[in-house]
Amino acid sequence: MVFSSLVFLFVFLPLFLFCYFITKKRKIRNLTLLIFSLLFYAYGEPIYILLMILSIFVNYILAIIMSKNNNKFLFILAIIFNLGLLGFFKYTNFFLDNIINIFNLNFKFLSITLPIGISFYTFQILSYIIDVYRKKVPIQKNILLLGCYISAFPQLIAGPIVRYSTINEELQNRKETIKDFAIGLRRFIIGLAKKVIIANEMAYVADTLFAADIPNIGFIGIFIAAIAFTLQIYFDFSGYSDMAIGLGRMLGFHYLENFNYPYIAKSITDFWRRWHISLSSFFRDYIYIPLGGNRVSIFKNILNILIVWSLTGLWHGASWNFVIWGLYYGIILIIEKFVLKKFLEKLPNIFKHLYTLILVTFGWIIFYCTDFTMLKESFLALLFKYGFGNTSLLWHYQLLSPKIIVAFILGIIFSMPTFQIIKNKFKNSKLVLDFILIILFLISILFILVASYNPFIYFRF
Repeated sequence: MVFSSLVFLFVFLPLFLFCYFITKKRKIRNLTLLIFSLLFYAYGEPIYILLMILSIFVNYILAIIMSKNNNKFLFILAIIFNLGLLGFFKYTNFFLDNIINIFNLNFKFLSITLPIGISFYTFQILSYIIDVYRKKVPIQKNILLLGCYISAFPQLIAGPIVRYSTINEELQNRKETIKDFAIGLRRFIIGLAKKVIIANEMAYVADTLFAADIPNIGFIGIFIAAIAFTLQIYFDFSGYSDMAIGLGRMLGFHYLENFNYPYIAKSITDFWRRWHISLSSFFRDYIYIPLGGNRVSIFKNILNILIVWSLTGLWHGASWNFVIWGLYYGIILIIEKFVLKKFLEKLPNIFKHLYTLILVTFGWIIFYCTDFTMLKESFLALLFKYGFGNTSLLWHYQLLSPKIIVAFILGIIFSMPTFQIIKNKFKNSKLVLDFILIILFLISILFILVASYNPFIYFRF
């Protein structure tokens, strides 16, 4: 089940809110949240709900026993258990495929389906286990509360990665207020609009052009595809984060921000401070700093960066293009840190933005193209090997319709802090803002009703 579906908006969410707010007892509300979260997950993954329940139970037991005497063996066992589950379901066929190709073996793949959101909730569990072992957070002795933390449907399948320390107190002592509910509802509507009005339209453009004959569509086709995917992944991902943050706020949770207008960044370093903040901070705090961070020799620091970004790439998907994508950013960040830092600081802002956007857009092409032939042809097209391309195909695929053109324009405008400017301008006229949001919600529902394209980009996670 996805947030941008009629089933969620008009069946699941109203039923959940009714059952949740019908009582004021915290235990009943938490139990309601847990039950509905498991139902939410079971709607798309009926078998793998057992895996999640197993994960909750095993980590609950291991954490309690481990915390009694700070048992390092049990800590390592918990890490192996969680990474083992993630590795088995996400990477088994990837490694088997490479072994088969290297040794030219005749071997059939295992029938392994990737549980939706396993990368997100595994990292949440790991943050809990690690912080308990480090004694940064108290042990959770109530399995119901731990289950709510791990499986809460607002952030279950698409993040942000919520650390236990962020909502530890709120699991038991949060206060749901009308003000927070209204703030959360507004945030949810903004995220929904991002997803269905902009991201879905951009997804159709990107998927259509990348699936076409690349030598035929040439430079113009790949350029438009790259821009479309650049907008799609931002508005899709940040839209889901907005909806998750909004839903959490409606229930009294204060999730941290996950995006901060990354496309206005002035360097790649700045970009990764703004993009998927919960993932970047996870790798920084739980891998980069324990490896020594930048408090080591230059060689070791460079090695640490490459390790972290290789893992970051692999986290996004079981394919070599994701590893290359991670290393691509690792190498750029190393160059920025040790070579270009002073030079970039002296550049005019316009050139900083242009430099960043070009590199980020190239990166998204690597991210999209899981097939190396497609990746090679895409970059050759950008280098004008196939000329400008057959622009009549844009009309043939209906990629220049008014709706898509408007989505492009809105995507470019609202990838900047435009809404914040509007919000500040009407800060004393909340009725005007709420009226705009009501219109946005109605338009979003209209898009969902008529759309035949509502891709779910997080299946690989």
